[in-house]
Amino acid sequence: MTEPDVRFSLANERTLLAYQRTAIGLIAAAVAVAHVLDDHGVALWLSGILLVSGGVAAIGGYRRYRAADRAIREGRPLPQGSTPLLISAGLVICLVVAAVYVVTTLR
Repeated sequence: MTEPDVRFSLANERTLLAYQRTAIGLIAAAVAVAHVLDDHGVALWLSGILLVSGGVAAIGGYRRYRAADRAIREGRPLPQGSTPLLISAGLVICLVVAAVYVVTTLR
């Protein structure tokens, strides 16, 4: 493996840091939801989904960083990953659960 242009390595590192910031935000949102919502069932679901999404962001971001680094060093195209899709799916589920919660509690 050859040493790549430093700009590509730094861009890859910035992407990893963005994934880690996303993970921290999702985990913080999970803690906030657990403390704010009165309904324990909904709070548990939302917090759980947010925690899992945070874990997917942290682990998936690191795995993508490693795969991209290998590809950059070997001169191959960057690999596609499923982490953004999984995080998006988790957030859409949270959106639906939160919308149902809001609609049912506004009576």
